[in-house]
Amino acid sequence: MKKLLFLTLLTTLVLHQANAQDADLVTAFMGEDVVEQPKDDNANIFSFLNFSFIKKPLGLLSSDKKQDVKEAPKEKAEPEQPLETPLQKAIRLADGGDAESALTLGYMYLYGQDGVQSDYAKAFHYYEIAANQNNIIALNNLGSLYFNGIGVDTDYEKAAALFQKAADLGSDDAAVNLAFIYLSTQDKNYFEPAVLLFEQAAKAGNNTAKFMLGYAYYKGFSVPQDFHVAVDLIKEAAKANFDEAEYVFARIYRNGEGITQNYSNAVKYYRKAIAQGNVEAMMELAQIYQEGIIAPKNLIQAHTLYNIASVYGQAGAAENRNAIGPKLKLEELLEAQNAAERYHANPSELTTYIRKTFGSNVRKYIDENLSKQKKQH
Repeated sequence: MKKLLFLTLLTTLVLHQANAQDADLVTAFMGEDVVEQPKDDNANIFSFLNFSFIKKPLGLLSSDKKQDVKEAPKEKAEPEQPLETPLQKAIRLADGGDAESALTLGYMYLYGQDGVQSDYAKAFHYYEIAANQNNIIALNNLGSLYFNGIGVDTDYEKAAALFQKAADLGSDDAAVNLAFIYLSTQDKNYFEPAVLLFEQAAKAGNNTAKFMLGYAYYKGFSVPQDFHVAVDLIKEAAKANFDEAEYVFARIYRNGEGITQNYSNAVKYYRKAIAQGNVEAMMELAQIYQEGIIAPKNLIQAHTLYNIASVYGQAGAAENRNAIGPKLKLEELLEAQNAAERYHANPSELTTYIRKTFGSNVRKYIDENLSKQKKQH
């Protein structure tokens, strides 16, 4: 599988049922509802920020295991020719225009893999070779290099042009990258093209695009507001284990927007998002347990969630936790504190990818532009 570069817009641009109160708190927020994660469109990619799950893209530089054909002995022994190393072969093929070899070398030189030293200029060179042959992976990756200034001077216009070309050739990853760039301009002339790019990528199965398109319909951003369309798209992204989709889907169930209102399902999806470290879900579910209106009141779980959210630096979390503390018995307080200490976020590959590429709150790209759009009217 070819490796796709992260765009890293983050640094460059702007269940138990609801009444199961006696269950172990750590299990409630981390294990009960966890299912085997489906293979998503961003699996096995690599990032400029995190190298923990890098895998070699191709076996191009592995030793050739084919046995040499034995030839009859010759009358005169010819001088042995020096054997071509796998790296030399890859370079020869890439310089001759072989896109597969160029892609592999681009990856190797970017990260210093298979015995070569990291060399951004060479990485750029080999991605450019493959991109010149209209390889959509190379076009997208070269756009990412231009966007981030890796191996070349930063050039947003060239990056956008490369993403556009790759998107026109069918790259859903490039379509999503370009859509986020358009939204980041905060220019209303680019809002509709961004949504169209999300639609293109969503049709290709891209889960990031499904969520963004669904959220655009949910908010009525450059498309007519349609909760039913929004539900279908956001639900798919939630099933792909994207934490923001799980959080928004919880709110949809809570409010009954385009779907039958179901508080139990709302709590279920809040917990799924919390298991991935979604702080907004922590705060809202904590309030639900604190109030006891749509779910049985449970101050222990409320205290636990506010406590965890406070560690993330969420405003108001520590104050809410401290207000609940005096209402708990000593053993209840210790139970809540111990549960918070044992909590460990376990984000999915899709959630990790989106956070590192576009940030921990991709809804803001729509929310902020929509807010400005309304003010202008």
